[in-house]
Amino acid sequence: MLNEIIQTIPQVLIDGLTLGTVYAVIALGYTMVYGILELINFAHGEIFMTGAFIGTTLLLLFTGIGWISALPAIVMLLTVLIITAVLTGLLGMGIERLAYRPLRHAPRLIPLITAIGISFVLQDIVRFIAELSKGSYIVTGPNLFTNQLLLKTSSISSIFNDASIKASFVIVLVTAVVMMIGLDIFVNRTKWGMAMRAVAQDRETASLMTVNVNKVIAITFFIGSALGGATGVLFAVQYGTIDPYIGFILGLKAFTAAVLGGIGNIRGAMLGGLLLGVLEMFASANLTLLTGGVFGAEYKDVFAFAILITVLLFKPEGLLGKPATEKV
Repeated sequence: MLNEIIQTIPQVLIDGLTLGTVYAVIALGYTMVYGILELINFAHGEIFMTGAFIGTTLLLLFTGIGWISALPAIVMLLTVLIITAVLTGLLGMGIERLAYRPLRHAPRLIPLITAIGISFVLQDIVRFIAELSKGSYIVTGPNLFTNQLLLKTSSISSIFNDASIKASFVIVLVTAVVMMIGLDIFVNRTKWGMAMRAVAQDRETASLMTVNVNKVIAITFFIGSALGGATGVLFAVQYGTIDPYIGFILGLKAFTAAVLGGIGNIRGAMLGGLLLGVLEMFASANLTLLTGGVFGAEYKDVFAFAILITVLLFKPEGLLGKPATEKV
């Protein structure tokens, strides 16, 4: 049994890293907002979904225009990523301004319920528009990267099986890693990043030190939503088919990744997303073998959440989180 599990490791790592980077970038939106407002923005999954639809619409539009369709696929994708990131970033800022800012001093349960309500509103709006224009809320985007490579891992070691890599895997992985590194540099090396960390640590004191708290929070929502929307485009490119409900389950798993890594910790969200993606793909490939056929690949979510519960039992603050201290 052990040999059979080891044979699947190359493909598990490839598929797990692809899915894990998606979880990681979405988790960044959750952890940034929570770090500053202590608000779980459950509408963030739907911003990701909206980005996937905006990006797919733009790609379908661009591939139908002669001179644009003649451009290299990577140039077209980067253009769509930038446009989608800006639009979803503005959407996130609008949601913060209209829905969350008036409730900033309300009991925590009220903004949480508001976030859930916004997620349903976004789902229904996107579904209505998709059905109106396409006749179906399930949309399939253009296949920009059709190449598929065979990774000869058996030549490295006889205990491994060969693995296949889609060309889009490299694009998704590299783009997501660049976004995560860029965010890490922005938060830790720039003036606005320092302001974000100051507001996260003590909002009242930061405001007394001439930090514009409202602007910092708006920028936080813009960046988190922009990253989520761009990741939606990458998801659509990698997996091809999208619908208005992909944001719910992916958003829930990304939130789980943020908790696993340490909610409020940016690097923890990255680590948690990658770990969750790899664990999920490992379960998908080997759960039937591990349980003797009792559980199949469809129980991969249960396996991933069981790992999360186990980690939180022994380290409730998450892998990279710090225990919260309460002043009395």
